[in-house]
Amino acid sequence: MVPLPPPTIPETKREELNEIFVDFLGSRQVYFQPDDKIRISYPAIVYEIDDQYVIHADNRPHRRMDRYQVTIIDRNPDVPARLLVETLPMCTFSRAFAQDGLNHRIYSLYF
Repeated sequence: MVPLPPPTIPETKREELNEIFVDFLGSRQVYFQPDDKIRISYPAIVYEIDDQYVIHADNRPHRRMDRYQVTIIDRNPDVPARLLVETLPMCTFSRAFAQDGLNHRIYSLYF
């Protein structure tokens, strides 16, 4: 196994989440909102913002938390990274499916 390059120092919550996924997967094949031009290598974690939770106080937004749709993709249906993702607080399993020989496990995660 090739050693990972040193992690970058996260400056945002999203970058912190990205480094958590890199650690879980054991590779840098973690993609945030990739466009169609990106060639994805597997196993991979693909994630995107799909909602936001807002707590109001005094009729104003007090705290915001992004919700991410996290998809783990691998040829192996029992990819070990899924067990690690499932341990994250505020993470719920949404669905699973197979397409083109790849297994997809989708989660919703507030972070």
